[in-house]
Amino acid sequence: MNVSNRIEKLIVVISKLPGVGPKSAERIALYLLSMDDYDIEDFLKTIGDAKENIKLCPICFNITDSEICNVCSNSRRDHSVLCVVEEVRDLFAIEKGGEYNGVYHVLHGRIDPINHVSQEDLKIKELVERISKSEIKEVIIATNPNFNGDLTAIYLKRLLSPFGVKITRIATGLPKGTEIDFVDSVTLSLAIKERKEA
Repeated sequence: MNVSNRIEKLIVVISKLPGVGPKSAERIALYLLSMDDYDIEDFLKTIGDAKENIKLCPICFNITDSEICNVCSNSRRDHSVLCVVEEVRDLFAIEKGGEYNGVYHVLHGRIDPINHVSQEDLKIKELVERISKSEIKEVIIATNPNFNGDLTAIYLKRLLSPFGVKITRIATGLPKGTEIDFVDSVTLSLAIKERKEA
């Protein structure tokens, strides 16, 4: 493309965002360049502030700007039911459905042998420790319904079975090979509601 190096670099950087292709990156870059100075400064300040102040909840590993995230600190939620998800975006997707009222544990990934991601790379040790020290009665495994998600779910079931907690897996009403954060909230609510023994 015959544009200045700075614009081209901006487009390349934006296209690295998930779900943003070259055409969308170009539109976003041109939109950002057309913004008022005040708006662009506010935009950049907001990103910097979020990056500086958002951290992981020490209990569930959700992101938060508080000491403990809003889910873990909410006494109205059922703290005896724990939903294990791969990523924070999966937690957001389930929350949008409005069906689930328990708490979460975010693994920050899934077992992926091809890309050399093992159980040691995930927040699994912390999950085991959490279950051993709390009153959790049910663990819902809500990993993605694909090869690596299923592999992670099988590993977790085997690992957690000795604790005597009920272990369920989200219903497979979700299409195989899909990502949880791309599923509509109605389908996701149904998958949570109609979960089954893992």
